[in-house]
Amino acid sequence: MQFRDLKAQYTQYKSAIDDSIQNVLNSGQYIGGKSVNELEKELAEYVGVKHCITCANGTDALSLVLMAWDVKEGDAVFVPDFTFFSTGEVVSFNGATPVFVDVDEKTFNIDPEKLTESINKVKQEGSLNLKVVIPVDLFGLPANYDEIEKIAQKYDLLVLEDGAQGFGGNINGKMACSFGDAATTSFFPAKPLGCYGDGGAIFTDSDETAELLRSYKVHGKGNNKYDNVRIGVNSRLDTLQAAILQVKLKAFIEHELDGVNSAYQIYNEKLQNIVETPFIPEGYYSSFAQYTIKLESKEQRDALQAKLKENDIPSMIYYTKPMHRQQAFTDLLFEDGDFAVTNKLCDIVLSLPMHPYLKEEEVTKVCDVIQKFMSV
Repeated sequence: MQFRDLKAQYTQYKSAIDDSIQNVLNSGQYIGGKSVNELEKELAEYVGVKHCITCANGTDALSLVLMAWDVKEGDAVFVPDFTFFSTGEVVSFNGATPVFVDVDEKTFNIDPEKLTESINKVKQEGSLNLKVVIPVDLFGLPANYDEIEKIAQKYDLLVLEDGAQGFGGNINGKMACSFGDAATTSFFPAKPLGCYGDGGAIFTDSDETAELLRSYKVHGKGNNKYDNVRIGVNSRLDTLQAAILQVKLKAFIEHELDGVNSAYQIYNEKLQNIVETPFIPEGYYSSFAQYTIKLESKEQRDALQAKLKENDIPSMIYYTKPMHRQQAFTDLLFEDGDFAVTNKLCDIVLSLPMHPYLKEEEVTKVCDVIQKFMSV
């Protein structure tokens, strides 16, 4: 059993993917070109925004937006404490200060009430400029943008949606990566829509932001790559990856989202009243980058993971350490008590195998092991 079965996906679409790769090889164009341009149009149309700008990876996508918004030293950027390192990393990389915010225990996403508390605390201290909030669509579930955008408007904050795990999700039909002032996603292979290497994209309705992003991602180019009007970076999506993503986007839309949500339903039915299963608020739709359950304690979680391993069932812990405890952020001052939910989640969460090609008998096997373990 695979935690996320990329081989099964390739087997099903081998002919189309191989043909798409061969077309690029035949063209001899490996940077930019038709596949990249077409993919950006397809992605923008799917998400429902005006502009899609592809880049080298999801981390660069976040960093490029902060560059376009002139985020710098002295600026405060609010980031959930329970997420992958890169969301906070890009803030420090651009010279600003990440301010970590505890999350909602049910959804795993940034808690709007605690966000307001953190904003007011930074505002009262007066040493940083309120600049950006970066909500993360964790495990495939969009964050609470209705409340987050109201808060951002009140405090004049820009909203950057980190949709690295959320691509394909929606809130009442409004797609993930269409919220806030700009949004990003990652095409890392294990993400909901993944390529065969690194890749990322940025989404925005702002013509000005889009123009800046297209410059920053190619060495700060002006009219051409030898006319450099600002200091930028080198962050382009390879043409081969774009060609692969064109095939995989079609599969993603046609059946893969339905596939992971079918697996979610089976898991929930079999694990109901056994462990705490993922919470999806009314009107929300998750792309299930992960299917994450909660146990009663770290000891119980670790013992269950060991039992799953004995039965050749892979599982993962996202995340073992909160952002505010990462060694890279030891120069920042935080009160550990402000992150009670995140501290707890790091001890009790466990992610189970989840992908569109997961068979019902595989889900049943996972659930049977969990049920037997919990009944002892």
